[in-house]
Amino acid sequence: MTAKEIYLKTLAFSWIKLGLGLLNMVIAVALFAILISISVLFNSEGAGAVMFIVWLVLVGIVNFVLNHYIGYLVKAGHVAVISRAFKNGVIPDNPVAVGKEMVKDRFGTSNVYFMLDKLVAGSVKQLQRALGRITGGLLGALPGGGSIQKLTELFLNISLGYIDECCLGYTFFRHDQNPYKSAADGVVIYAQNWKVLLKDAAKTTFVVILSLAVVTLVAFVLFGGLFRFFGWSGFIAFILSLLLAWTVKYAFIDSWILVKMMCSYMQVAPTTQITFDLYGKLSGISGKFKELFRRSGEEEPKPAYGTAQQPVETQPPVTAGFCPSCGKPLIAGKAFCGNCGGRIG
Repeated sequence: MTAKEIYLKTLAFSWIKLGLGLLNMVIAVALFAILISISVLFNSEGAGAVMFIVWLVLVGIVNFVLNHYIGYLVKAGHVAVISRAFKNGVIPDNPVAVGKEMVKDRFGTSNVYFMLDKLVAGSVKQLQRALGRITGGLLGALPGGGSIQKLTELFLNISLGYIDECCLGYTFFRHDQNPYKSAADGVVIYAQNWKVLLKDAAKTTFVVILSLAVVTLVAFVLFGGLFRFFGWSGFIAFILSLLLAWTVKYAFIDSWILVKMMCSYMQVAPTTQITFDLYGKLSGISGKFKELFRRSGEEEPKPAYGTAQQPVETQPPVTAGFCPSCGKPLIAGKAFCGNCGGRIG
């Protein structure tokens, strides 16, 4: 299945995210109106500034609660259904219900998923910091390299959120293993393919920033024109524009980028031959990965044949002909091409 097909057939998750975003926006507007009304009673600019800070704090708390207890599970269900689509080439008729059952079956409770999500996200970020120190040292020697490095770090920080979701998606792809082991494998797969995946992530990050800017501009034109007609505050119009733009990004843009990134990830994941000694190397780089690996139930990795340089590779996958679309070898038992993602048969 193509990324476009998967995105369109899983739009139900985007509509749920839109509902959560609009609820968050309505609560934020209601809190703003209440707090501004209180500041008017004091008739003081200082009171207005204090109430604005209180509003930001309350909006942050509401956003955390909605995203942490509802949004996270919606995202997990979406990731589960996308992983199933790449593995079996099928999108269920009721993707939300199926995604919910897949998450419940895979993790049991939401607390297990939250813990796994934090360990994977921490592992990816710590790994990327280690890689960033290498590239940072090279950029620092160039004129203006510091500014380029900061811009690069901005793109990486945005893109890493999509990459750790890909690693979590691998826990559904490899349902035969315990989720911690599959998640650890998912991070190792990213480590072995980080150049390719980050290249795709950079493109998607640019799309995110550009789309957010366009949506914000359109929303500000609409709200700005309406507020100016009624003689209301332009600042409030700008705040509402940001909230609406972020809601649209959260619901639709993020979902599209998630599908695209998982498409890139799943193209390389099935054929990646994981080297055993890489678990030990990543455990030395990332404390989060070490904890993730420990929870997977595996023993600490030992150097192969008495040397840390010689990897032990898994057996190559059994092939079953070639893809009619891209010509790459097909893996036996798979319903889609591991290279182009095309449906087989």
